[in-house]
Amino acid sequence: MKAVYITGGTTGIGLELAKLYLSQGWKVGVCGRDKSKFDENFFSHRDNITFYQVDVSKREEIQASIADFSKSIGLDLLIANAGIGYKFKSKVPDFEFSYKMVHINLLGVMYSFEAALAVMIPRGKGQLVAISSIAGYNGLPGVSAYSATKAAVQKYCESLHLDLRKFNINVTTICPGFVETPLTSTNRHSMPFIMKASKAAVLISKAIERKKMIYAFPFLFSSFVRLLSILPRTWYRFIISRKSLDYSKES
Repeated sequence: MKAVYITGGTTGIGLELAKLYLSQGWKVGVCGRDKSKFDENFFSHRDNITFYQVDVSKREEIQASIADFSKSIGLDLLIANAGIGYKFKSKVPDFEFSYKMVHINLLGVMYSFEAALAVMIPRGKGQLVAISSIAGYNGLPGVSAYSATKAAVQKYCESLHLDLRKFNINVTTICPGFVETPLTSTNRHSMPFIMKASKAAVLISKAIERKKMIYAFPFLFSSFVRLLSILPRTWYRFIISRKSLDYSKES
């Protein structure tokens, strides 16, 4: 029986992925900061799932939980899903929250991968997955640190995909568009092609199964965003600035 550990697995995309892998017969480990969310969402699914109360920005906590899960259950797949975003856009960055975002969105991925590789490299197999975002393809106005952390995750995973092949370890980056989760529930701007988290989980699991290096979705929206990323930056700035952004409506 295969085993997967999912960070941020008690809400949103992580929750739906955990439920999906449970339905497929996997042993599942999830972590989160709030145990009550686990108790609420997995009340009837306790046989094959293990919960760890962990803050992924704490290196020792995430490493200890992954080590414990892999020792007692196993570890074939690690999905670094935990992340936070801005509640409101702002022209002037909220630096304190931005620093917190770097610790969770970027360092949380690195801490999780570090702990998983300590298990996977000696075994000579495994797969690492990070949930990035199509927001990582361009510097988006009003969400500077979010775009930065998601871009960093993309490039970090791209490098690891090349480096870890000799150990028979695959690395996959997932770049969703808008998905109905607690993270997007506070957004007051338009969210084209937004989809249910359960549907996103199915698409993500298929990309993981195919061991894709990077998977961005939905197709039309992600294709447009990627096109913007290869345009000359003067063109990109012109296109983005065509829409006047009044952040005062979001705060």
